[in-house]
Amino acid sequence: MNVLITGGAGLIGRALSRSMLADRHKVWILTRSPERVTLPVGCIAVGWDGRSAQGWGALVNEMDAVVNLAGANLAAWPWTEARRQSFWNSRVWAGQATAEAIRAAKKKPAVFIQASGVNHYGLRGAPADESMPPADDFLARLTVAWENSSQPVEGFGVRRAVIRSAVVLSRDNVIMKLMELPARLFAGGRLGDGRQAFPWIHIADYIRAVRFLLDDERARGAYNLVAPESASNAEFTRALASRLKRPWWFHVPAWPMRLALGGMSGMVLEGRPVQPGRLLEAGFEFKYPTMTEALGELYG
Repeated sequence: MNVLITGGAGLIGRALSRSMLADRHKVWILTRSPERVTLPVGCIAVGWDGRSAQGWGALVNEMDAVVNLAGANLAAWPWTEARRQSFWNSRVWAGQATAEAIRAAKKKPAVFIQASGVNHYGLRGAPADESMPPADDFLARLTVAWENSSQPVEGFGVRRAVIRSAVVLSRDNVIMKLMELPARLFAGGRLGDGRQAFPWIHIADYIRAVRFLLDDERARGAYNLVAPESASNAEFTRALASRLKRPWWFHVPAWPMRLALGGMSGMVLEGRPVQPGRLLEAGFEFKYPTMTEALGELYG
């Protein structure tokens, strides 16, 4: 299989590339810095501007699959208006560019995987599944625009699956590093009241789910990439501190975090449970379905 990945120089893209290469697939990565980027051995780096099909679009004629992961990292801080706009533009422009390349291609890829996030459902409420409508906050509107950016490919006869991801558990994930830090400094504890949901998925299961959706010709529409076991912030931070052999006793009140983080604080202090309904119905089996198993693999 020939696979083109946008946003492939990031954590997820590199992990997906290694997985595909291990099974003798060929991987091309669209990147703004093809001369400087460090990629898994075997990947082919192709330059692009992140907003158009100019210079690389014809490559789509050779692809069996396109995976669109492009988007500025939401962990970047502070969330100024300029940064919020970069979150939006980097996602929407990339989706539109890949859709345009597919429109112009004489030979279309068979499948298109579009990244998104579980923030689609908002930061409050009962457990969400794929049938629920989007919320109306900034992050939810961002996911809607992100998903819609590549929707035209469906009209070109390309099967499209949308992956709404939870926080990806990996020791290389900047979010995980930030969550580890208080515990490592012997100040681990809950954030805010600790009752907010913390949807998560182990990076190995994320990659396995993407591979599953690439291969399953019935897979279309939205899929929540989230582990079956839900957890609260308090439960997760306690389990993480335990794995790091550190105490869990500290409490960070909500108000200083809102003051320090501004609009980004909602990602930390609020959260809605999310269920992987359609993945399970399709027959996908999680390797790390519980928090204990996932953290045990990551931290031993």
